[in-house]
Amino acid sequence: MKNVSVDTTAVNDSRLQTAVLFLVFNRPDTTAKVFEAIRKARPPRLYVAADGPRASRSGEWEIVAEVRAIATAVDWDCEVKTLFRERNLGCKNAVSSAITWFFEHEEQGVILEDDCLPHPDFFMFCETLLKRYAGDTRISTITGNNFQNGIARGDASYYFSRYSHIWGWATWERAWGQADMDLEFWPVWKKSRAWANFWSDKTARRYWERIFDRMRLAEIDTWDYPWMASVWYHGGLTAVPNVNLVSNIGFGPDATHTQRDDSPLANLQAESIGDLQHPIKIEQNEEADRYTFEHLFGGGFLRFPNSLLRFPRRAVGVTYRFLKRALA
Repeated sequence: MKNVSVDTTAVNDSRLQTAVLFLVFNRPDTTAKVFEAIRKARPPRLYVAADGPRASRSGEWEIVAEVRAIATAVDWDCEVKTLFRERNLGCKNAVSSAITWFFEHEEQGVILEDDCLPHPDFFMFCETLLKRYAGDTRISTITGNNFQNGIARGDASYYFSRYSHIWGWATWERAWGQADMDLEFWPVWKKSRAWANFWSDKTARRYWERIFDRMRLAEIDTWDYPWMASVWYHGGLTAVPNVNLVSNIGFGPDATHTQRDDSPLANLQAESIGDLQHPIKIEQNEEADRYTFEHLFGGGFLRFPNSLLRFPRRAVGVTYRFLKRALA
């Protein structure tokens, strides 16, 4: 018995009908490359959102203005809407409010940041799955990212994961409407049996507890952790392609969160996915998610005996922070 159903239409056979949200800021070079990929896909509606320049950065307003001009240089039949901030809101608030704005106008859509360069197949992959799972609340999001290092998960073109990678993705208003950027549910959920049952892996559970605790304390300025926590809280899964469809070209010292340009995640090759074969069952691929935690989130270094190697680094860090406070 086959575990896949075959879609006889190739993902690049027809013009894109889905709206795209393009999130930009102050990177003209990467913005131009991603915009060119969007231009080739020719979405009928393009939403461009840009955070405002930082008052502490001299000359940033001119760069921001250049980026906005690049991102709106539409030369195809397309309705363009813009959300251009006059002041800087920061990563968490600027991006999350832009996505909310997008879904005030659209029931579903594709979301790209200015350093996420998609393969042409990415757009129709998202559009096909947005239509297929529009009414299926078990699926909360669709990603273009694959971090399995060439390991195919199942016989279909994609599998289902609990990890909602956001370097090029798509979702529905029904899912984003459940996003809680302040993680109001977290203190109670953290202490519940439901949270404990969510993780059979105690190391992973503790890892994410630390992340979400820091989010509640406003120690991390990002929107993707609260988004993923919200997806988990509401029992959602992410559709993950069995090939990588988006390359992050933004690693480097001027990036917000991806400053190591020698990262193995930088500039991953994006490939064609071909004709889509859909999984028959909608269920989490636990083996793939274990691999993701071990290799993408560093879970392998958190386990004994590797965890012992982290103790000297933690001790040095604690001592440094103590002396810094004492000498201040």
